[in-house]
Amino acid sequence: MEQVLILDSYQIYTTQPKRSLFTLDRVHKLFFQEDEFGDLMKGITSATSVVAAMSHFSKKYAQFIAMQFYMLTAYDEIWDGNEEDLRFEATQQNGVYTICMFANPNDWRYVKEDERERAMKHILYQQCYKVVQDLRNVTSISPKVIWDNFFVQVVIVYAKLLDDPSLADRAMDDLEMLEERDVWSGISTKSLFYDYTQGKAPSALVNQPIRKTCCLSKDIPGLAACGYCPLEQDA
Repeated sequence: MEQVLILDSYQIYTTQPKRSLFTLDRVHKLFFQEDEFGDLMKGITSATSVVAAMSHFSKKYAQFIAMQFYMLTAYDEIWDGNEEDLRFEATQQNGVYTICMFANPNDWRYVKEDERERAMKHILYQQCYKVVQDLRNVTSISPKVIWDNFFVQVVIVYAKLLDDPSLADRAMDDLEMLEERDVWSGISTKSLFYDYTQGKAPSALVNQPIRKTCCLSKDIPGLAACGYCPLEQDA
């Protein structure tokens, strides 16, 4: 129940959706990228551009990515289901239309100690890097924007984990693994996460304007610039 409540707080629900607009599997499909995805997200969010709409999608999907790292540290578990079973649906949050996610609760599995690095590589490549490429097929969005969107949520999660004495040691081990370039093989010759944090403690980065890119949330009606925005720092 504790895990379900944590997932719910990130708008990842383990109940059966009444319907779904699309799945993670469909996000990978070129026909969906070219013909529907951008217009669908722009329609849901009323974004002023497809780029802003895709950035918004990646910010919401980043909550799922953050929960992957949270569950790995806190429970030695990750979601490892079929991508057609991770479903996206429109919802309202604070009066703004956005998306939420639905996942089968049976799709989280235990991660053995000797496969921990392999599990992290899988998350980074299959669930992050591939989605970055997918969104770039939809519109000319910078990959840096998308990765920054992911890392904002991941930093928040590690700040919480490191603040818990019972989880701090394991969180530090996982954080150090994420900062090493080995888990980024096939994606980059360096740790993109370390490039974002510069090795600073997560608690020192929460709600600080450390991004190099703007997430364009200001271009979504009802939203303002986020607390990490470099434009706010320059203002």
